[in-house]
Amino acid sequence: MNFYRDFDKLCLALKGAGAFLVVEDGKGGANPMTIGWAQLGVTWGLPVMSVLVRPSRHTYSLLRGASCFTVCVPREGEMKKELAFCGSRSGRDTDKARECGLRLKNGSLPGSFIIEGSELVYECSLLHRAPLTPGALPPELVSRYYPEGDWHDIFTGEVKLFRGAK
Repeated sequence: MNFYRDFDKLCLALKGAGAFLVVEDGKGGANPMTIGWAQLGVTWGLPVMSVLVRPSRHTYSLLRGASCFTVCVPREGEMKKELAFCGSRSGRDTDKARECGLRLKNGSLPGSFIIEGSELVYECSLLHRAPLTPGALPPELVSRYYPEGDWHDIFTGEVKLFRGAK
């Protein structure tokens, strides 16, 4: 599995409109959330992806009870409206996938979902969660990204399946 083959496409998406973090919603469906931050690499000798989610987000509570998550990256310039919608609404009171017309299919892991039409798909088995340490970040990052103290936790998953650009 050459999960870093399309790393440049992942980075361009995250710096642009974003990517979808998809987690089972606990009701047999999926909750997509737009993310702009992720890490891809090797930890513990495993191919891993880490995503950052704030405890105030609905996705956070879903991840806490999940065994896996999926990161779906649309083709460049596509799904911009869907990314904007999923980044501005909460799954607590909105079925975001249905409302913005995303077509979901079951992934290869039990409880994982893939957004059809994605150029890159990372299906990850959840390994670890850790809160960011407030005192460990430079003050300029704290004032820029955490002025209200709503810190992220980092969720790390082993990349079990990668589907890249063709």
